[in-house]
Amino acid sequence: MTQEIERVEVGKYLVIDPAICHGQMTFAGTRVPVDMVLTYLAKGYSIDQLVRSWPELSKPAIEEAIVLASQSLHAYQYTAARSGQGS
Repeated sequence: MTQEIERVEVGKYLVIDPAICHGQMTFAGTRVPVDMVLTYLAKGYSIDQLVRSWPELSKPAIEEAIVLASQSLHAYQYTAARSGQGS
């Protein structure tokens, strides 16, 4: 028996839906992958530039993605330090 993966809402603006972009995390109501937006931010693009490029995104949605990325990094660092991998 195959178990179906269901849509998961991650916060207010982010979603993981196996029917959208092969299950990549996207901004709710769009097909814009969160990792692509974070990559553009890392390359120096501003949130305002990204909202102009993708008008279906909002500043709060992008900010939520940044917070989630930061929380994930902190959790990874904590886990690595606790397991001795951070040395």
